Amino acid sequence: MLGLAILSSFISLILFVPFIDFLYRVQLRRVKQVTLDPFNKRTPMFDKYHDWKVGTPFGGGILIILLVSVLSLWAYGILGTKVRGWELFVLLFSFISFGALGLYDDVKKLAISTSTSSFFGLRIRHKFIIQWVLAFIIACVFYFQLGYNFINIHGHGPLNIGILFIPFAAFVIVAFANATNIADGLDGLAAGNLLICLIAFMVISVTQLEQGLGVFIAVLLGSLSAFLYFNIYKARLWMGDVGSLSLGAVLAVIGLLTGKTMTLGVIGGVFVLEVGSSLIQIFGKKVLGRKLLPVAPLHLYLQKRGWEEPKIVMRAWLVGFLFAIVGVYLAFIG
Repeated sequence: MLGLAILSSFISLILFVPFIDFLYRVQLRRVKQVTLDPFNKRTPMFDKYHDWKVGTPFGGGILIILLVSVLSLWAYGILGTKVRGWELFVLLFSFISFGALGLYDDVKKLAISTSTSSFFGLRIRHKFIIQWVLAFIIACVFYFQLGYNFINIHGHGPLNIGILFIPFAAFVIVAFANATNIADGLDGLAAGNLLICLIAFMVISVTQLEQGLGVFIAVLLGSLSAFLYFNIYKARLWMGDVGSLSLGAVLAVIGLLTGKTMTLGVIGGVFVLEVGSSLIQIFGKKVLGRKLLPVAPLHLYLQKRGWEEPKIVMRAWLVGFLFAIVGVYLAFIG
């Protein structure tokens, strides 16, 4: 598996250079625009800290999805690694379908005028509806085809929740897809923490002798590490919604496949903090009619406090590493 990660990283590094040039040619890059929040309100704080990034191409997730899908299928065939068909389906379906939704969203940003453009491209309610439909499809495969109907509770063991596993799994997938999308606001923040999470789940899958899942994680690790080389401050490339939604969804699916769903919340603690801060702000505005936080998500709040972007990202990596250690520990003793 280590060899697969190295091979995937090497191939990705070679291909990302001409791919970045390709994105410049097709003009899939950030343009000057007025950014709006989910309530269709202007977000001057976001624009203040990110206007200098105008012109940077996004869409790195496209190449990650293509490479990982092809290389993982190739690896399964060459190595003869046993993998359940439906397990491979949920991995690739979540990866590709959420990526396609994100790609539509990315492209739509360029198709609408800068004066009326929305940060989300799609209206947020339509985006969520599609996400939930995709997540329910994946959750139904987990329940009906793979036989998942439980969650592991630390100190208690597996808890059979029956058909309630379907809405639970769908919620986990949608939550992590959006959490990763939110965290992808600073150079290297989402990609670096995704890398840490995947390493943690690689360790878990190896100890569980889940070779099929381990192959996919290894290929994804290699490609994502190559992307991170170009995504660290100041980024030459962003993953875009096509990358953040797909990688967040597939991280959730990996956590569900290992049976360590509660551990997923710990290992992905940075993403939980990011989406949690946004949900608190949305709750305050929608229910209470006022902001509960000066600004959200968490990384934007830290920028407002005067923290420089690299400082936020590096410390988020450190916090993510500590979350991952705790999560792996809980997975071993749980």
